[in-house]
Amino acid sequence: MARQLTRAALLVIGALHGANAAAIDLQQAYEAALKNDPVYRAAYYENEGGKEYANLGEAGLLPSVSASYGYNKNRADIEQASGTSQPKYRSRTGSVQLRQSILNLEAVARYKQGVAQTRLSAAQFDARGQELVLRVTSAYLDALLAADELALAQAHRDACIEQRKVNDRLFQHGEGSRTDMIETQARLDVAEADLIDAQDREVEARNTLAGIVGMPVDVVSGLAAGFKPGPLPDGGYAQWQERALAGNPELQAQAYAVEAARQEINRSRAGHAPRLDFVASYNANESDTLNTLNQRSTVRSVGLQLTVPLYAGGQVSAASRQAVAAHERAQADLQARTDKLLIELRKQYKAAASGQARIGALEQAVASGELLVKATEQSIRGGVRINLDLLNARQQLFGSQRDLAKARYNYFLSELKLRAAVGTVGAGDVREMAINFR
Repeated sequence: MARQLTRAALLVIGALHGANAAAIDLQQAYEAALKNDPVYRAAYYENEGGKEYANLGEAGLLPSVSASYGYNKNRADIEQASGTSQPKYRSRTGSVQLRQSILNLEAVARYKQGVAQTRLSAAQFDARGQELVLRVTSAYLDALLAADELALAQAHRDACIEQRKVNDRLFQHGEGSRTDMIETQARLDVAEADLIDAQDREVEARNTLAGIVGMPVDVVSGLAAGFKPGPLPDGGYAQWQERALAGNPELQAQAYAVEAARQEINRSRAGHAPRLDFVASYNANESDTLNTLNQRSTVRSVGLQLTVPLYAGGQVSAASRQAVAAHERAQADLQARTDKLLIELRKQYKAAASGQARIGALEQAVASGELLVKATEQSIRGGVRINLDLLNARQQLFGSQRDLAKARYNYFLSELKLRAAVGTVGAGDVREMAINFR
């Protein structure tokens, strides 16, 4: 009976995860999410906009050229001793000016700030890309676990139905008891309720995955037969911590945020500094005033312009203090994210390192559960055990099978999160993992 139960569960799981034209594997789910996930698409366009921060900052250091042209019809009233005249004339003015900063501390700070903001945007986009891998994988594994739990719940329900039939036959031949029938019916009722819950969770998990990949998901490809956990993560925890502090994109992004805040301080304080510009202009005028009526003039000028701020009502000082506070806050955020990362890193390192042992222990628990069910069946026939013992043994077996499936999927996710902490998760990791799901 134990082998029949296990075989039944495997058949149901195979029906859910078998070769099906509508099935989606992990690689396909990831590729679809790259195109359709709204969160990732928003991050992509945010990064596209962030690339321009450096260009905006650089613009303040480059020359600026402006041109203007004016054409007017004029009528003047001139009162003289001889009388009043009202000349009418047309005036034209045109100018071209070139300005190049020679000393502009605010523009320099704005340029450095723009570079930091562009790098911040790139690091954030990198983090969103790795987050997408985790979200897709997590949703995929959740859907797979929900499907496995549904298969186990169906097999458990079917086993309870079969046991009820056995009890009915025994009772009809005077070998069973009404208590056995009541116990089996009670377990069957619970199994029916568990099956309904499992069906709801399976639908919810598939819908969650569908929301990420942007298309309906009917079936997910299951874990390949004969799966064995890979080797433990390379290096000790200290090495993983060093790699995480150096390569985690979230920390890199926050470090650039600190640098951008520091340049904001320099930019605010530059309000007290003088500014020196090189200015060249070309001006052409025709009858621009009454004094130059019917005259044309052309003026070409080249020179330096020095601007010295004297007083701005305390605005510069207030902006500087505000920028200092923002810089301190950014540094505190960096420390908080670092602490959070190290806590998560240690958690995932331990989970990945102990994953093999846990999977091995649960595989042994499943094998022992199968033997227990078989031995209990034999003991019942020998009059040593009772019906309740068999029901408990089966419940324990299905619980071990469920925990084994969960441990296998958690092992994948823990190792992936460990790699994400050091900033090395990418499409290659998805391809490597997808091999195990066919």
